[in-house]
Amino acid sequence: MRSTGIRRTLVALGVGALTLTACGSDGGEAADGKTRITVNCMPPRSAEVDRRFFEEDVAAFEKKNPDIDVVPHDAFPCQDPKTFDAKLAGGQMEDVFYTYFTDAKHVVDIDQAADLTPHVKELKSYDSIQRQLRDIYTVDGRIYGIPRTGYSMGLVYNRELFEKAGLDPDRRPTTWAEVRDAARRIAALGDGTVGYADYSAQNQGGWHFTAELYSRGGDVVGAGGKKATVDTPEGRAVLRTLHDMRWKDKSMGSRQLLVINDVQQMMGAGRLGMYLAAPDNIPILVKEKGASYEDMALAPMPGGKATLIGGDGYMFHKKASPEQIRAGLKWLDHMFLTPGDGFLGDHARARKHDAPVGLPEPRLFTGAADDRDQQVKKANANVPVENYQAFLDGNQALDMKIEPPHAQQLYSVLDGVVSAVLTKEDADIDRLLKDASGKIDGILARS
Repeated sequence: MRSTGIRRTLVALGVGALTLTACGSDGGEAADGKTRITVNCMPPRSAEVDRRFFEEDVAAFEKKNPDIDVVPHDAFPCQDPKTFDAKLAGGQMEDVFYTYFTDAKHVVDIDQAADLTPHVKELKSYDSIQRQLRDIYTVDGRIYGIPRTGYSMGLVYNRELFEKAGLDPDRRPTTWAEVRDAARRIAALGDGTVGYADYSAQNQGGWHFTAELYSRGGDVVGAGGKKATVDTPEGRAVLRTLHDMRWKDKSMGSRQLLVINDVQQMMGAGRLGMYLAAPDNIPILVKEKGASYEDMALAPMPGGKATLIGGDGYMFHKKASPEQIRAGLKWLDHMFLTPGDGFLGDHARARKHDAPVGLPEPRLFTGAADDRDQQVKKANANVPVENYQAFLDGNQALDMKIEPPHAQQLYSVLDGVVSAVLTKEDADIDRLLKDASGKIDGILARS
């Protein structure tokens, strides 16, 4: 799954988008002799501030590189999974195109990605990017993409409800047993207050099951990528905890089959104690759902083993010329990968326009680049960063695990498992996991 939307400095977007013009590579040399590249993921016109920032940054890049002509295409969302493969196969994809982390190997497998390995030296920031993120776009030792942002899951909780329930809001739950205890105490406040909520529809239940399984040291698919590993003690522990919180403790409320918007509304209204999410949920809770930054806090995943990570980056059309690849890499450096500057890194500009600065996002950079990014972010922070310090500190001890292969198909199977446990008190957990395991094996066998 992708997280909740556009990341870091961006303001909430509308849903309007213009129709894309013809894409793909035409050799890349414009009539004036410039190298021409098409790029996507420009904010739509409905996002006026972000659109202006993007256009300003493109103009600054072209002024600095007068031999390069950048032709951006707008879209929201940046990638539509329903049309992504068709655009690739039909030659309609831009020269430099946006991808989720989970797309990388697939795009390489269907032979639609340019090999960037001979040209990556053009990307000044490459060696400073976290290796585990670079590895996502590296297949068989060859580099096919550049990471741009990342997220990891954690536990969002309401500090005010913790205090009302007699819990210390500065002492976050570290185990699932502690989450269960805190949820029980918060639900006991009454008046429709829910201690813990989870998704169980639209593939989001399968997504969260995966995150919870990771947190306990389990996995959805085995190391060879051909067999399910959900019918395990870790998988049963995930479902047993959810079942007991729902039916024994009654700390999850009676309304189920929830999706992300339902849970965000509950949290924003002050009726929910905890749920799993990435840091980019927090500005949505504040700007759209009525919460306050002071009451929201974020802790690392309970369980202490691992956390699910996701994110995005850019890949290049397989027909892009060497000149276009070099130009595109320079553009990525300028727009997204310069600490303290550019579309995602200009924290001073973000603060000036009331976009949140200081949210606890996973660090993209290492070394001096990371030091610079953190320095500028800290200087311009406009949210209570102390509420997220536990998340930042705790993440250092967790394994960072990307989503499983064929994630959406697997999540669809696991959705049914989670929804059954949360809607049927007599749900047979062993049978549910055995059946899900067989279905996942079938999906993997067909891949």
